[in-house]
Amino acid sequence: MKTQFEQMMDGLNDVEAFLAGEQKGFKAHVPLEVDVKAIRNRLGMTQARFSDTFGFSLDAIKHWEGGRRTPEAPARTLLTVIDRNPAAVLTALNPAAFAAAVGSPKPTTVHVRVDRKRQTSGRVTKRKTHSAEGGNRITK
Repeated sequence: MKTQFEQMMDGLNDVEAFLAGEQKGFKAHVPLEVDVKAIRNRLGMTQARFSDTFGFSLDAIKHWEGGRRTPEAPARTLLTVIDRNPAAVLTALNPAAFAAAVGSPKPTTVHVRVDRKRQTSGRVTKRKTHSAEGGNRITK
């Protein structure tokens, strides 16, 4: 079994050989498993909204999350990109609608940062804020 360092070095050697013209083609490594529910939860979306937003069928989302089916390689690839950079996918799928949603007159690239500290395990969290009129706490 190779160490992570050895795997990285093999990958870098492959890139170097490809750029030097010594190796033909490049093969992307698609993850064998993707946690669809975790991705959807990080984005704070319902199954219906996630399927509508990214073009998956609602049934597929339900089956993937329920463990009855596994996404095919192209779907796993898209889900991986959604997990790492959802704004890139949204911009690519519908630049005009995404630009309108973020209030820009023209399509733009937006970097989305997910605050993982605020995430819960399916529970609703309550935030306490102070009102401007005297510092009373308001639970939201």
